[in-house]
Amino acid sequence: MHNPEISPKDRFLTVYGRKPVLEALGDPALEVDKVILADHVRGQHAAEIERAARSAGVRVQRASAHRVKVLAGNGKQDQGVLADVVAPRMRPLADALAGRPPARVLLLDGITTPANVGMILRTATAAGLGGVVVPRRGVAALDPMVVKASAGVAFRAPVLRCASAAEAAGQLVSAGYRLYALGASSNRSLFDVELPKRAAFVLGGETEGVSEEVAAKVTGWLSIPMPGEVESLNVSAAAAVLSFELVRRAAAPSAR
Repeated sequence: MHNPEISPKDRFLTVYGRKPVLEALGDPALEVDKVILADHVRGQHAAEIERAARSAGVRVQRASAHRVKVLAGNGKQDQGVLADVVAPRMRPLADALAGRPPARVLLLDGITTPANVGMILRTATAAGLGGVVVPRRGVAALDPMVVKASAGVAFRAPVLRCASAAEAAGQLVSAGYRLYALGASSNRSLFDVELPKRAAFVLGGETEGVSEEVAAKVTGWLSIPMPGEVESLNVSAAAAVLSFELVRRAAAPSAR
């Protein structure tokens, strides 16, 4: 069901800065909803953006420099311009759970490095996962750095939005999911565990790991066997191993 109260952050990826905005306007595969220019941006740069927007059939709005900084969320790099790019597969987590819930989802919990978020979105999309829960709080904003790290895949990734990882964990459990978290100390291997019909996999932050609020709802901790002398993997590398283990299972129905 369509939610009239849906946040713009649950519909668009906002890119800022002249080059990212011009690239978005020039990409025929992307649908740009609008461009916002700060009042002080004039001359050649403004004309170039306005020309590109006109060519793409995109409306341009003017706003104060402060407003652009607030909307971009990055006052040092916005260069007085931003664009809202439609993300066709982005939707609120609640909407996804109310319809036909995906069987397998990732839940990002405290991952603050944009490169990691971008690479996870790219990997999960490549693996065909039904959703990646990206909370609005506690996780790196879906900005040009994330888009760059994903090599543009972030625009079409199956992003599910909610306020926080703890809220997402509660919604997922209520919807019948079992929550699994990756932890190096677990003696249960990701490759051997039998998974239920609906499973969500928590990926914890780079330094703090899985938050206490989310850990309280986790029903199983899994490890990635590492025979070599390495204690742990980068979270995006662990996400890649996990995502393609799920691909392997889907391709071999007899596998557990």
